[in-house]
Amino acid sequence: MCRDCSYTIHRSNHHFGWNNAFAPVKTITPGERLTFECQDSSGGQMTPTSVVADIGAMDFGKINPVTGPVYIDGAEPGDALVVHIEEFDPCGFGWTANIPGFGLLADQFTEPALKLWSYDKSLAPAAWSPHGKVPLKPFAGTIGVAPAAPGLHSVVPPRRVGGNLDIRDLAAGTTLYLPVEVAGALFSVGDTHAAQGDGEVCGTAIESRMDVTLSFDLIKGANLRTPRFSTPGPVTRHLDVAGYEVTTGIGSDLFEAARHAVADMVELLAKRTGMAAVDAYMLCSVAGDLRISEIVDQPNWVVSFYFPNIVFN
Repeated sequence: MCRDCSYTIHRSNHHFGWNNAFAPVKTITPGERLTFECQDSSGGQMTPTSVVADIGAMDFGKINPVTGPVYIDGAEPGDALVVHIEEFDPCGFGWTANIPGFGLLADQFTEPALKLWSYDKSLAPAAWSPHGKVPLKPFAGTIGVAPAAPGLHSVVPPRRVGGNLDIRDLAAGTTLYLPVEVAGALFSVGDTHAAQGDGEVCGTAIESRMDVTLSFDLIKGANLRTPRFSTPGPVTRHLDVAGYEVTTGIGSDLFEAARHAVADMVELLAKRTGMAAVDAYMLCSVAGDLRISEIVDQPNWVVSFYFPNIVFN
């Protein structure tokens, strides 16, 4: 994909979880560009022929493999690793699932469900049965460096050094700044998505294998508390053009308010389109956005869920 890259990290060079004792697969200097071949979050267990029963058969010990780690020469604790996210080359296949016990409304959706996606690699919209199309915005859900704490750490929760951030705006053109805690940073990336709404409310996005081109720099002594990033322009242009339907959750608990907002949108979409509630739930996860609208007028806060009308146009 990247003719000017100095190296390609093959997807066979992957690991599960974070551990600063993992041996790097490559050492680079700041300024170099690399292509990372990333697996999807299932590690290849979900395929175009998968069925709902395959969800329960997945080996969850092989979830969220990340490609790497790469040692950046000169990176030291206290520095910031600058990651220039340049390009994504998606494979054209993806999947979204409701996994029992996982997701914002896990108590309401207790049975497995699966949606398989086929999309044009030129990033044309992905079809959602007869109900609509989701504009694509590829990004890496998991991107980060090794923590200073010794031992193996789960890849599931995000961390101050990055990891499973699931921020859909970490797309092509964005620059990400990661706090470095160990010599060489030990950078890895994976869990690539073709599209996701802010919140990833059912627990999965359009999970999709793809190759990612990145370049790296360092800022010495930056002492970042947590990751930050800069975008090259508007971040919702692919969704904004036809406006939104919005539901709200209001209460003293942000988590419960978020659940209420999403549940009301699931109900609204199911009634308007005739789709099954679990399909509406998965569609919310790949295309809708949770936002904290108000958090100052105690004792109640407002969480809003925005669903883009372009999906149904």
